[in-house]
Amino acid sequence: MTEPLTLSTTTPGFQIGLLGAGLFLLWGMALGVWKYVHMRRPPAHSAPVYVDIAHRAALMYAFASLVLAALAQFSAWSELVNIAAVTVNLIFFVSAVSSYVLHGWKKTNQTQFREANLITTWGMWGLIVGELGGTAILVTGVAASMIG
Repeated sequence: MTEPLTLSTTTPGFQIGLLGAGLFLLWGMALGVWKYVHMRRPPAHSAPVYVDIAHRAALMYAFASLVLAALAQFSAWSELVNIAAVTVNLIFFVSAVSSYVLHGWKKTNQTQFREANLITTWGMWGLIVGELGGTAILVTGVAASMIG
């Protein structure tokens, strides 16, 4: 008989991803309140572009974090590798939403990529490598588990 799935039977990588998912969901809901407050204000009755983006991104990252958690749970790789892969993704998710929140607070109406700087160049390459690399590690770990 298979042991039931409880928090004590899950891996640390799963637990980190699950906690990240819950925190992103909560953050996204709070950003939804911020967005709503803007939508109630005349004359535009709309939120700044980046407030809307931050709200949506946080909610999407909540679900992405759940997928990462599941991948970490079933990955064949070491726990340290799985924790690193999940954590790198979560760090970049937090940095993206934080950036959107900052631009929303400043009421930026143009894309943040209009001006080349450290964040929009090297920061983005780091995000691309970190998120794709971390996720690829977890996916290949699950594939390795399935192959046996």
